[in-house]
Amino acid sequence: MRLVFDLNASYLLKLLMIINLVLSPVSNEVPEHPCVSPVSNQVFERRLIEKYIAENGVDPINGQPLSEEQLIDIKVSHPIRPKAPSATSIPAILKSLQDEWDAVMLHSFTLRQQLQTTRQELSHALYQHDAACRVIARLTKEVTAAREALATLKPQAGLIAPQATPASQPAAVGAGGEAMEISEQVGMTPEIIQKLQDKATVLTTERKKRGKTVPEELVRAEDLGKYRQVASHAGLHSASIPGILSLDLCPTDTNKVLTGGADKNVVVFDRREEQIVATLKGHTKKVSSVIYHPAQSVVFSASPDSTIRVWSVTGGNCVQVIRAHEASVTGLSLHATGDYLLSSSEDQYWAFSDIQTGRVLTKVTDETAGCALTCAQFHPDGLIFGTGTADSQIKIWDLKERTNVANFPGHSGPVTSIAFSENGYYLATGAQDSSLKLWDLRKLKNFKTITLDNNYEVKSLVFDQSGTYLAVGGSDIRVYICKQWSEVLNFPDHSGLVTGVAFGEHAQFLASTGMDRSLKFYSL
Repeated sequence: MRLVFDLNASYLLKLLMIINLVLSPVSNEVPEHPCVSPVSNQVFERRLIEKYIAENGVDPINGQPLSEEQLIDIKVSHPIRPKAPSATSIPAILKSLQDEWDAVMLHSFTLRQQLQTTRQELSHALYQHDAACRVIARLTKEVTAAREALATLKPQAGLIAPQATPASQPAAVGAGGEAMEISEQVGMTPEIIQKLQDKATVLTTERKKRGKTVPEELVRAEDLGKYRQVASHAGLHSASIPGILSLDLCPTDTNKVLTGGADKNVVVFDRREEQIVATLKGHTKKVSSVIYHPAQSVVFSASPDSTIRVWSVTGGNCVQVIRAHEASVTGLSLHATGDYLLSSSEDQYWAFSDIQTGRVLTKVTDETAGCALTCAQFHPDGLIFGTGTADSQIKIWDLKERTNVANFPGHSGPVTSIAFSENGYYLATGAQDSSLKLWDLRKLKNFKTITLDNNYEVKSLVFDQSGTYLAVGGSDIRVYICKQWSEVLNFPDHSGLVTGVAFGEHAQFLASTGMDRSLKFYSL
């Protein structure tokens, strides 16, 4: 009896080994029609492996290419399958549960692997999509810029040839034999010159009528000395590229504030409503100068990207690109007619342009100087203007004749800012020599020098509309009363260099911008 039991046990063990050897890895069952894959040496159910090959064309075990013709049938007898042992004991139940748990864990592991692979593929696809969008945006921007350049160059086709090689053009020698005109054949027509003269006559007549009286609404010096900071706005420009580099107020409504930032943007701000009206984008470098048109909803900006842009505030778009220079534009000034712009540049030229057509009417340099222009400003009458140079000179130019009529030496560093008084007599200049100089245009001489603190940087000068006060922006903000030239107030509120100062109507408030990214207002 014991011998029979041993024989049956041995037979059962061998049978189980055979069954385990031929379990299909796909169905996890003994195949009815087994076959062998020569690629992985695994046994499969032919019905299942053929379906898998039809869908994927590879071996399910190692992923190698596999076809139905490669499968090798296994000729086996079909013994009666032994009945599965019944779970009649606790160890058998535990073993069954353990096997099921192992299968679930293995399946879960496989799913996690597949999920991770899918995530990586999705991430890669998203990065590719983002890169493609960036390339498309850059190309669109370049195409737009090229179209703007083409539209600007078309009306100036006659100017390109003579401006490209200034040295080869005939020089127009004026007083002192120093100036050279580039666009001689375009120049300034008699109609334009007459328009400038008529405007100057009107302005001179109005100034004589006003005389030396100041408006009754003008803030008195003792009240101005009581000014304090009443508002500060730091959210106009980008925080990642800090710095507001230029400031201007609308002459007819000083509650409209215009700023240019290191973030390449121009911002129009309403002081009364304390909100941004428009953010104008288009420059490819920082915005160094801005001007608000007194009679139209139009603003102007200049940049080291060598362009001057004319913007519509209501439309929020660029309506004109003036390409008058080949290097950084350092100064910008609007003529009293409101139709023309004066610009200066590191390319050593000043240019006079029509804002409606974008045409450069004339472009002049001082051959003998050979240095960059750092700033430019029209005289209130509009027939003369001043430029500052990198070699510490201030030059006065006659616009109609396009000649240099006077030079003011005296500074020992590059001139950073100039400002004409509304009275038409005084010119204020600041330079990197930490000094402020006042010039009398009637006598063509320096009558006052204000020595500032050591290492003081003058960045902005402006007279109020009556010519009574002069504001200085740089290492701090200072306001002087004209004629006495005594300091009325001093504001050290900015944590960075002050880049712009401006008076409100009748000096009822003072505005300033700085490298600390803030726009500040001061009043009683």
